[in-house]
Amino acid sequence: MICARCHHFAAAPGATLCHRCLGDSTEPVPAFGSTPGLWLRSPVGLGWAAAVLLGVVIAADLFAVWADFLQYDATGALADGETGAAAFRRADRADQVLGAAAGAQAVSLVACVVVYLCWFQRVRANAQVFDPLRQSKSPGWAIGGWFVPIVNCWYPRRITLDIWDASSPWGTTRSHTLVNVWWTLWLASLFADRVATTGSGDEAEGAAQVRDGALRLIVSDSLDIAAAVLAVLVVLRLTRMQHEKAMAGTAPAAL
Repeated sequence: MICARCHHFAAAPGATLCHRCLGDSTEPVPAFGSTPGLWLRSPVGLGWAAAVLLGVVIAADLFAVWADFLQYDATGALADGETGAAAFRRADRADQVLGAAAGAQAVSLVACVVVYLCWFQRVRANAQVFDPLRQSKSPGWAIGGWFVPIVNCWYPRRITLDIWDASSPWGTTRSHTLVNVWWTLWLASLFADRVATTGSGDEAEGAAQVRDGALRLIVSDSLDIAAAVLAVLVVLRLTRMQHEKAMAGTAPAAL
């Protein structure tokens, strides 16, 4: 059973607190004793922080979608032959809003990535304690797998599924549907973003091309919102699974 106070170390025999919280020792005791040198650490704080920052990413993407629509409307009017100072002012305003939205997306994404990866590394370490035999990738891939080209198309999903299985209640395996749908939308959003950024910006010439680029950005940002919403669900579900499994204590003897 995990310590009821710090939620980091295994409780001392016959007690609800670990040796450190009892004041008996300054050395941590690995929970369950499955892997020397590793012990359970609560993912709850990092999980909530990651979920909140994913919410900030969603808000930035919603702002970006609104900016995309402004640009689509303004450049569409120019493409249809509308002229005059008012039309150009609308286009300039749309460009300014789009730039602000891009900045908000970049800042929120960087902050979210840092905290999310800290959470992901934490739950990967806990999974190593729960069930090291289920972990098909080494711990370093919990971070590196997101950045190495080609393998980042499937390694993070594989690692997430390994963590998911190890964090399921003793003797059971939870459905992978949520993880699979989230990962599918994540890959779709990456592909849509690549298409949108390749066919817009400085390469776009004329109002019609800019309007088409704005439409691609609407699709890209919308997919990113959907993927981020599911990412929140994955983070909260996996965090809860690990917390509940840690509080349940060691596996039943029959297992």
